[in-house]
Amino acid sequence: MSDRETVGEMRRSRWALAALAAMTLTVTMAAPAAGAGQPRTIPIQLLAINDLHGNLEPPQGSSGNVTTLDATGAPVSVPAGGAAYLATHLAQASATNPNSLTIAAGDLIGGSPLLSAAFHDEPTILALKAMGLDDSSVGNHEFDEGSAELKRINYGGCHPTEGCYDTTPYPGGRFYLAANVLETKTHLPVLPPVSIRKVGGATIGFIGMTLEDTPSVVTAAGVAGLKFLDEVRTANGYAKLLRLAGVEAIVVLVHEGGTPASQVYNYNCDANGPGSGLTGPIVDIAKGLDPSIDLVVSAHTHQSYVCTIPDPAGNPRLVTQASSFGKLYTDIDATYDKRTRDFVRSSITAKNMIVTRDVTPDPAVAAIVAKYQGLIGPIANKPVGYIAGNILGRGGSTPERPLGDVIADAQLAATSSASTGGAQIALMNTGGIRADLVYAQSGAEGDGVVTYGEAFAVQPFNNNLVTLDYTGAQLLTVLQQQFTGINAASPRYLQISANLHWTADLSRTGADRVVADSVTINGAPLDLAATYRVTVNNFLAGGGDGYLELANGQNPLVGQLDIDAFTTYLTANSTPTSPLPVPPLNRISFL
Repeated sequence: MSDRETVGEMRRSRWALAALAAMTLTVTMAAPAAGAGQPRTIPIQLLAINDLHGNLEPPQGSSGNVTTLDATGAPVSVPAGGAAYLATHLAQASATNPNSLTIAAGDLIGGSPLLSAAFHDEPTILALKAMGLDDSSVGNHEFDEGSAELKRINYGGCHPTEGCYDTTPYPGGRFYLAANVLETKTHLPVLPPVSIRKVGGATIGFIGMTLEDTPSVVTAAGVAGLKFLDEVRTANGYAKLLRLAGVEAIVVLVHEGGTPASQVYNYNCDANGPGSGLTGPIVDIAKGLDPSIDLVVSAHTHQSYVCTIPDPAGNPRLVTQASSFGKLYTDIDATYDKRTRDFVRSSITAKNMIVTRDVTPDPAVAAIVAKYQGLIGPIANKPVGYIAGNILGRGGSTPERPLGDVIADAQLAATSSASTGGAQIALMNTGGIRADLVYAQSGAEGDGVVTYGEAFAVQPFNNNLVTLDYTGAQLLTVLQQQFTGINAASPRYLQISANLHWTADLSRTGADRVVADSVTINGAPLDLAATYRVTVNNFLAGGGDGYLELANGQNPLVGQLDIDAFTTYLTANSTPTSPLPVPPLNRISFL
């Protein structure tokens, strides 16, 4: 789509026209230029978060740690996160500047632990409202339950099938922005595209977007009836509209990100030159955004960075991200010039701050968390299995994850009989593993006990298992797609059941990294002409995460939910005296 077509779609949008009318009104209300004795500039503070994913309680294991350095330069893990602690930190930070706004870049909900997911993430939205969140872009996980549910989450109302969870109607967040998501029938944005905030005499425009590739990382049902536009063209189009209405201070909130060269949370991304320490999609996006855009708050990759990426005019512009799960927030300071009605670009600074747990939890947010803990406690605290040590999933750093092995084995066990699918192997996407199983527990259940709530945090999407027919040639293609297409820059290794083995040759590139004659099933070489029964979740069965060949399977049999298969496997294969061992990483070999 050309720039002209993109702007044309926005001009046809009632949201765009309404936004333009509001912006025109803002111009008439804008503060006059500073006169004698009046300060010309206004100090502005923006506090940014991203990828909370409904983590109201402090995240467990590696998911709840931030990496920093001690006095000797050695890496140290600092426990961080928890919504009530985050609220306190944000309140303390905003108290230092009366001209403060709290913003976010999406994935605040979806992929959430049971405490939030059991109530369709309403508790998380209520907690964010209590924190004072002003505006947020949508992320891909905001679409997990479809656009109708996202609208309810944003605007309020009882759940269509489960009703209200108490006598107080759910009020909605009313902070989500979705400039680059159109409804295909109407060509209108599914949610407002922009927000204009007046604070302390300053007028600031926010453009909210998710990644254009959202359909590749969300189930087909979640994005049905929606069209996702290019991030750069969309932001540049709305920046033009904002400027036409007199709004010069512009911030983009975009749910796309990059990867820094170091996992230390305050790593100097610009040490070897502006933006030299950052790679990934956000770099090209930032380079293409109009110079009128002053700041880019990013997300999606769950990383921590504050980087300088030059805009198309060669001017330095900050791009930030604050990790995930509420472990960090970004403290952004800027000077607003009342005469130009714009930020002084050179004045914008940012730093990521750790949400430590040594502060007093915010009482309002703590009360929200406690309320829903009481409601879900009997289910969440039920033991479902026992482990002999930490089994890493989300926090693992190896292509093959110990918890990925366990999940794949659980899915194979659930679908291997003739009546349940006749599966011969199972495949699991790494991105669907949302937490670790942690041995040492602070709760009453004791070390090594896995509760239903902890298991749900690992598998929170309620995906159905699907068993399908694939030829050996198709399976080889699936393995090769780990290194091609959208996965080429950062391979997303499939987690595989114990009876599948293959070798990766990392000296090669693309599909050739899969050593074709190394692939075995039950010890026998892969037969390219044979047909195999394979179990995946319904997200992968639709070609999710770039595994497009998986969408071509035949004779599907839809089975139970992945969380049910997982908990059943844990219960069947572990006891207090014989806990589930940490599996060895021996299914994928590397040359």
